[in-house]
Parts: sequence; structure tokens; C-alpha cells
Amino acid sequence: MRDIVLIPGDGIGPEISEAARRAVDATGVGICWHAFEAGAAQIERHGTPLPPETVEAIRTHGVALKGPITTPIGKGFRSVNVVMRKDLDLYANVRPSRNIPGVATPFPGVDLVVVRENTEDLYAGVEHMIGDVAAESVKIITRKGSERIVRYAFDYAVENGRKKVTCVHKANIMKCTDGLFLRVFQEIAREYPGIEADDMIVDATCMRLVQTPSAFDVMVMPNLYGDIVSDLCAGLVGGPGLAYSGNIGESCAIFEAVHGSAPQLAGLDAANPAALMLSAALMLRSLGEQAAARRLEGAVLSTIEKGDRTTADLGGNSGTRAFADAVVERILAETHR
Repeated sequence: MRDIVLIPGDGIGPEISEAARRAVDATGVGICWHAFEAGAAQIERHGTPLPPETVEAIRTHGVALKGPITTPIGKGFRSVNVVMRKDLDLYANVRPSRNIPGVATPFPGVDLVVVRENTEDLYAGVEHMIGDVAAESVKIITRKGSERIVRYAFDYAVENGRKKVTCVHKANIMKCTDGLFLRVFQEIAREYPGIEADDMIVDATCMRLVQTPSAFDVMVMPNLYGDIVSDLCAGLVGGPGLAYSGNIGESCAIFEAVHGSAPQLAGLDAANPAALMLSAALMLRSLGEQAAARRLEGAVLSTIEKGDRTTADLGGNSGTRAFADAVVERILAETHR
């Protein structure tokens, strides 16, 4: 029996978290779910959007599946996602993107993985106002942080049969910070002679992604670029409803969909749970449950391709529960075949 923390989150989070939990349970993997809260609603109850017991539960059990959490724009509390990544040292954000049968896009040949440094850069949160006339933010790039994320990207490539790692940077302008990141990449690349290594400036990368996405395999980059580029990659394959991720540290990991909490859809049985289900499959792989992960992922992809019980964003007219029902039925059918 495996202990996993379940954080439903805000908005549509509870609905899609329940759908993902049902799908994971259908695989037959023995899981003891521990439900803990985080998000805007917790401020009134606990005085903070991230209760200490939630963080401690993740430390204790090591793995969490998390629904989306609202982040105020331009004011209010600091992003809960950023705080958790810092507090738990979840240094690697892993975002696969690939074409999905049944989802039409103008961008064929997408099969890539963005590996984003998750704790440094401008997301370190070192910023302040200078009176009311200016604001200043500090971009932090360390050798330690760069070494471990670059090494993670190369190890990921080796372990998953990938052929190339591309470093994405802006070292032509930010010669100290991005320059350090690029130098570390070049040093570590020499330790992996079986993996092709190259680098590309971030703006050129964005242009190339929409021209020839098949040119990319594994991509590693500092935090801010990773946030932007990974969303661009999600757009190549159908949008945020299909974008899944893992936040990986030395002793803990949190798996989550990358879309927002969509409060306008909350309680309407209208949200697409596919991204959180695919995140759960990524979680199962990290736990060594390869067969269960394949069944879950296959059932989600088959449901999307068949199109009989998909949500509105995928061109269907079904709801969250109906999509989950279809996935669960396909998992059980595969299990008992």
C-alpha cells in the first residue's frame, strides 16, 4: 500500500482530483490517499493558503497529486505553487508534450520534454518597490542549481531513450546569469557523449518551435523561460487541458496539471480532467508502477481519440464525470482482458 497526498485545490480542482483518483484506483495499485488542503479558501480557515500540515504531509509521504490552485495577479498572496517548490526543494519541473491522436493541431511531429529549473531565477521572489516610481527584481542563477537541473535533463534523456538535450538561454544579453547556466550545460554535456547537446537563444527557440517542433527532444532551461516555453509547447498539442507535469526533488514530488483553477467552471461538471489524469500516470511511473501507468495513460488517450465522452474543450459534449467513467471503464476492460 502506497501513501499519497491528494490536494484538491481551488475552483475545478476538487472535481478533476476526484476523477483522477478514481482513474488511479481503477488501475489496481494499492494506494492510501491522504487528503490535505491548499488554496485561496484556506486563508479564512487557517490564515494562509498553504497550511503547514499540508507541507508536512508531503514531506512525510513523499508524493502528492495536486489540483490547480488560484494565484492572484499583481497583488495578494504569493503563489502557493512557487512556495511549495521552494519549501520542498522540488528543483525539476518536467513537462512532456506530444501529439495526441484525436486532437487536431497544425503542428505535427511534436514529441518533446521541457525540463525547467524550478527554484531559482526571477521566481526566487527577491523583488521590491523603489518608492512608487520603480520596481526591482533579482535574477538568481547558481552553479549548484544549474548543475543539478542540467544533470537531471541528461539523465532523463538516457533513461527514456532520448537522443538530444537543448539548453535554452539568453546568454547573449544576460552574460552573467544565463552565461553561467550555459557554461554549466556545456561542462556537463561532455560527461554524456552518447547524447547530442546543443543550445539556442530563447526567442529563437520559440520561433523554431512553431516552425519545426520535431527538431526538439529534451529541452532544459532556467525557471522563467521554462514557464513560458512549456505553455507554448502545450499549445502545439492542443492546449492546457492536455498539459501535465511533475515537480521533482530529492525526497519529494508533486504531480499536477498545469492549467488554472477555472473558477467559472467550478461545480458545473464541465472541466476536462485529462491533464490531471496524465499527471497521475506520470506519478505512477515515478513509483515504479509502469504497467498501471500505461493502462491509465492508454485509457485517457483512447477516450480522447474515440471522442464519445469528451468535454467541450476537446469538441465533445460530456462532463467531467462522464469522461472519468469512460476512462475507468477502459482501464478495467484492459485489466481484465
